[in-house]
Amino acid sequence: MIYLDHAASAPLRASARDAWIGASAQVGNASSVHGSGQVARRLLEESRERVAAVLGCEPIEVVFTSSGTESVNLALKGLWWARGEGTQAIVLPDGEHHATLDTVGWLATQDAEVRSVPLDEFGRITAAPFSDALDGAALATALVVNNEVGTVQDAPSLARAASDAGVPLHLDAVGAVGHVPVVFDRWRGEARGSTGLVALSLSGHKFGAPVGTGALVVSRHAALVPLLHGGGQQRGLRSGTPDVPGAAALAAALEEAVAELTDEASRLTALAERLITGIRRAIPAAELLGDPLERIPGNVHVLFPGAAGESLLFLLDQAGISVSTGSACQAGVAEPSHVVLALGRDERAARSVLRMTLGRTSTAEDVDAVLAALPEAYARASGAGAARRS
Repeated sequence: MIYLDHAASAPLRASARDAWIGASAQVGNASSVHGSGQVARRLLEESRERVAAVLGCEPIEVVFTSSGTESVNLALKGLWWARGEGTQAIVLPDGEHHATLDTVGWLATQDAEVRSVPLDEFGRITAAPFSDALDGAALATALVVNNEVGTVQDAPSLARAASDAGVPLHLDAVGAVGHVPVVFDRWRGEARGSTGLVALSLSGHKFGAPVGTGALVVSRHAALVPLLHGGGQQRGLRSGTPDVPGAAALAAALEEAVAELTDEASRLTALAERLITGIRRAIPAAELLGDPLERIPGNVHVLFPGAAGESLLFLLDQAGISVSTGSACQAGVAEPSHVVLALGRDERAARSVLRMTLGRTSTAEDVDAVLAALPEAYARASGAGAARRS
């Protein structure tokens, strides 16, 4: 199998597997006061320190969660419930991940006012409308890397705008951590108190940790109401028996991913260019979407005019090649890409895209195999005319 869907889930790293197995052999609840419990607690806190050192935050600011989705929910609902009196608005750029869209959609049923911010044709958050929307808002949120088209946003500028407006900001860095530099304290800058960048989400399986691991970096100055109530673990923000093996595995994978980030970025950029060049030669009508320069390494998101994306996906799958039409969280639902629609494209275009994402196991041979299979798949998919159907 040729796996070109690393943005959906990256292969488990051996370092993370070994860390998980090693920590699982230790019996004890990290909340217990006896010796076994304290050994588990020490491993948990060491993992927290390792994650903090990589992300540029304080250990106390790392809250371990079960996923990126939980982290997003904790950040957005927690900030909303802790908002100041008279503030109802949530600033929401178009094209966000469904974890954010659906959470904000639920908050809208609780009387939140949603202020949309448009994307430009490359998927970039437009600076002036974002800044204008912040006036009097309860909170703001934004992706660091668009999970479909791969555009990398100017996170420090977004954080600075939120700080200047006195608004707390959450950044969804699920697609960024381990792939592009993410430094929480540097992005937070001169922000003071509970405004500016106060929360940042990440998910372990995006960089080689086990599925079911994640974290939310929460500034020690942030005002946040927890989703879960119980034992008051993790500053009272995430009650429940801590997942020590998951924390250890996440820390190990994160350290390894960041250590190889520069070299991998260069290698994956070259592989992506090889794939893009080959697609343009074989299918001249194909069009790369997203920012051509400021994009995450390894992301190749292509519009194939006249072909249904789901048809291309299944034809390539039959050839032993795994790709996607968009976010894996929406897999199995043949809907037009909301991100492509946010770029100003029509519904037909939004149904005619493929996302191919390379990662640390990808090779030049993988790219060549995709290029060999794509022309026939495109001919068959476009000949069917399925892209015209709803």
